[in-house]
Amino acid sequence: WLGSPHIDNAARLCHSPSTAAMKSVLGVGASTCSYLDWYGSDVIVFFGSNPANDQPVALKYLYEAKKRGSRVLVVNTFREPGLERYWIPSNADSALFGTQIADRFFHVGAGGDLAFVYAVMKLLIARGAIARDFIDAHTEGYADFEAHLEGLAQDELIARSGATEEDVRTFADEIADAETGVFVWSMGLTQHAHGTETVAAVLCLGLTQAFIGREKCGLMPIRGHSGVQGGAEMGAYATVFPGGRAIDDAEADRLEGLWGFRPPARIGHSTVEMLEAALRGELDVLYAVGGNFVDTLPQPQRVEEAVSKVPVRIHQDIVLTPKMLIEPNEEVWVLPAKTRYEHEGGVTETTTERRVVYSPYVEGPVCGEAREEWRIVRDLALAAKPGALGLEDAAAIRRDIAETIDVYADIASLEKKGDQFQWGGARLCDGGEFPLPGGKARFRTFDPPDMRPREEDEMYVTTRRGKQFNSIVQNDVDQLTGAARDHVLISRADMERLGVEQNQPLRLESSHGTFTGRAFAAPITPGNLQLHWPEANVLLDPQRVDPGGLVPDYGTRVRVSVV
Repeated sequence: WLGSPHIDNAARLCHSPSTAAMKSVLGVGASTCSYLDWYGSDVIVFFGSNPANDQPVALKYLYEAKKRGSRVLVVNTFREPGLERYWIPSNADSALFGTQIADRFFHVGAGGDLAFVYAVMKLLIARGAIARDFIDAHTEGYADFEAHLEGLAQDELIARSGATEEDVRTFADEIADAETGVFVWSMGLTQHAHGTETVAAVLCLGLTQAFIGREKCGLMPIRGHSGVQGGAEMGAYATVFPGGRAIDDAEADRLEGLWGFRPPARIGHSTVEMLEAALRGELDVLYAVGGNFVDTLPQPQRVEEAVSKVPVRIHQDIVLTPKMLIEPNEEVWVLPAKTRYEHEGGVTETTTERRVVYSPYVEGPVCGEAREEWRIVRDLALAAKPGALGLEDAAAIRRDIAETIDVYADIASLEKKGDQFQWGGARLCDGGEFPLPGGKARFRTFDPPDMRPREEDEMYVTTRRGKQFNSIVQNDVDQLTGAARDHVLISRADMERLGVEQNQPLRLESSHGTFTGRAFAAPITPGNLQLHWPEANVLLDPQRVDPGGLVPDYGTRVRVSVV
């Protein structure tokens, strides 16, 4: 309506590499299965994921899956205590006595998952423990993929992974023995400069076992934010049109026919690119609906500088955030929004398993001048450019979504509490049919990065979420780990090597900043450190992003010294 292609959303900071990899390999950009597929699956593998923190509701499904005999495997840099034992409040016995979640942990180095998965696949291929009939009938590119793996030395892959040879072998045994399996991953895979490549490797492992398109099988990026999945699918995304369609003239023509105006048919700036443009003085207006750039992106001082250069800023939110308080260049407008439960006509969210759920309006007092989120956007658009935009209420918006995005056709019928539908059905790619040219999935090959320390005093830092809801609501101490916000999670082996005691001050220096915190002994792969986000963001390289998903790299090499 206003002619700008520069629209992005929160997915750009977390699961955009998942979408990029899944669209490339499978032709779909969302979970291929449902939570019920966990029930009785032979193995459920979590890669770089800690659902006890990022999606605790998932643990009730894990509880039921384990009762039905599923084995839960975890591939991670940190042995998460919430995945060792967790108290699930919806189950009486678990709430009282706790539940062992993981059956086996497999330690890798930060960013070593790609090498780990390739090392596992080399063993499976050598044993003939792959679903050859499925591969031949439903995929393409396997011969080149296998040849690429043959050219990689197994010893080097294991070294780059940070795992032990025994763990690689044991994990391969678990996969070879499984008839069914579900692979789950989170930001431990995606928030790296090679995030898209790592997710693609996990998908290829799933294809070699035919863990897709059938019961008790699936490939699932687990998401902890209710706006990430649906927001991107609505087209609030710089790199695609609504429904994940390609940005081209043909699709712009189709949308013009539906909407009565033509959207710009060009790729827009991603979140990181918007801030870079602001730094160069090329951004005239920044309109932020929710979000908190200062505490979510690398280098907060640099973000503040970028935001402060924008002549006109508009901040729409339900709470005050730090970026609103940055000194204006010319003007700053703060537009108060209603919470989801205060939206007349209700709203919807799309869950991890593609379930579109209606959230009804709850009657109550109106908070000052707050308006519905969608109404603020519409009113502002019409004030800037009067015309016949339509979208006069929530129901009209849902009707427009139904007409624009095929898989969301049922959204127009959602109108009361309990109404929901699952787009694509219980499983995507059912029967091995993939929405790609030829109907086949595609194997992709990459060279695993080497993330190992290069000097005696060098280690690799990644960020982690403590007990927090978002970038603003945080506990001082993570109840699951016992770590405070300033703690540096470090292995006991590295503490002994450096001569460090518990709570002793440490200085971490990267090429972009310095962080001083206290040592905290933790079950983490030696050579690696973890710091809480957003405190660790001062160390990160603001221009290092994953080429596929354009997500910032939330890890970096640091030099460690005792203060």
